[in-house]
Amino acid sequence: MKENKMQSLNYQMHGIFPVPIYCAKLKKFTDIELKVVRSLQNKSSKNLGNYRSKDSYILKLKHFKNIKKQLDQHILNYFDKVVCTSNKVVPYITQSWLNYTRENEYHHSHRHQNSFISGVLYFDADRDNDKIYFEKAKYEQISLKTNNFNLYNSPSWFFQVESRDLIIFPSDTQHFVQNKKGSNVRTSLSFNVFIKGEVGDKEALTELII
Repeated sequence: MKENKMQSLNYQMHGIFPVPIYCAKLKKFTDIELKVVRSLQNKSSKNLGNYRSKDSYILKLKHFKNIKKQLDQHILNYFDKVVCTSNKVVPYITQSWLNYTRENEYHHSHRHQNSFISGVLYFDADRDNDKIYFEKAKYEQISLKTNNFNLYNSPSWFFQVESRDLIIFPSDTQHFVQNKKGSNVRTSLSFNVFIKGEVGDKEALTELII
């Protein structure tokens, strides 16, 4: 009897304050771009669970000029569709580096400080095995066992990724990579984005010119 009453309830569910995860796909990489990415693996340094390039301004290399142009377009689109600000600001890429994750390696859980939004572009990723995980930052005061995970009760959420996928997200979003499965070397480009221009409101005494 109770079950029938529950099924007949008329209600609506709304999600508020969502975290925007922007997903896109870039054009096919050139042979030169891929060659440079592979060559830089030999010059990588140890991270906590994987390896990253010693150069943390990768997108300044002339070989990645076309890739940076595409990233800039998507960053502007993110600001146009998500941020929607009336402030006169211009987003720009600050640091950028390559990540190399082999089988059984991982990328530790982290956020990106001193950054407005961040992104990941995949040069080599296998959709069957490679995922990026995002974690809920909110502290759960009451711990309950969950038998049906959804967007509201999940402590983490993953996206399957493959080569040429681009994901952009707020820099304060916690994210990580589980132990790598598959024989490919998961290779990605991470980057941070900050803003320059007029921030805040003069009358509200929050104006800041960067």
